[in-house]
Amino acid sequence: MLLDAIRSLFKTPPDSASAATPTPGADSQPGAAPPPDPLHLAACVLLLEVAHADGEFSEGERAHLETVLARHFSLSPEMGRRLAQIAEEERRRSIDHYKFTSMLQQSYDLGQKMVLAEVMWGLVLADGAISSHEQVMTRKIANLLDLQPGYLSQAKASAARKAGA
Repeated sequence: MLLDAIRSLFKTPPDSASAATPTPGADSQPGAAPPPDPLHLAACVLLLEVAHADGEFSEGERAHLETVLARHFSLSPEMGRRLAQIAEEERRRSIDHYKFTSMLQQSYDLGQKMVLAEVMWGLVLADGAISSHEQVMTRKIANLLDLQPGYLSQAKASAARKAGA
């Protein structure tokens, strides 16, 4: 049951597919890879924002992100790298987080938001150090997702247990 809840975190609801917008960088040529799921893209952009919050995207963070994309989004390594590349382009172009958090706010239930918060903390812990910038960014995104501080603390504790910290 918990595994199903985690898997559903990154599954696209049936009606969100119709809300998909073309993704910059995605080819519309026949035979080209389809554009990434908009919810996957939004979550990946936010995860990258957390990873870059301290000014460094370490190998540990990169490896953690690739694992997350494979596990939670059911993506092959190639598709995960493609999603991360498109998400990085979106992250660099965006001026705020509203576009991404509002999409997830509307589509994710509390359990899915909790799993996303745990994944964010796992990413923060992946390099063995928590910078104040990473903490602030994680809290900011959690606030935009309407996660109460207690839920964020639970997510952090769970991520720390899994990381062995």
